[in-house]
Amino acid sequence: MPNLTHPPAPLAASPPLITEPPYAAQILTVAAWVLELAATTDLTAAGLDDAMQTANAGIVGHLPAAVAETATRNARAALPPYAAASTRGEYALRLRATARGI
Repeated sequence: MPNLTHPPAPLAASPPLITEPPYAAQILTVAAWVLELAATTDLTAAGLDDAMQTANAGIVGHLPAAVAETATRNARAALPPYAAASTRGEYALRLRATARGI
């Protein structure tokens, strides 16, 4: 018969299963870093595309194609809209905020 006066000892807390952010969030964070290399320059579609390609190569370039394509698609779907008058630095801040929300 169990001793009912003392509760059983708690099990050790298990560590969280996922400790890294999703690949899409990592892509957006690296793209923000690339954009900040020339923070005062106006943002263009070509500049954003270049930053995204650089981030994709670094984060998911070594992964299987299906994983890389899914992460890239998710990252591009999460891109905040940009105004033609915004700078690369301003957009990098928005990218980082978006990446935190993923």
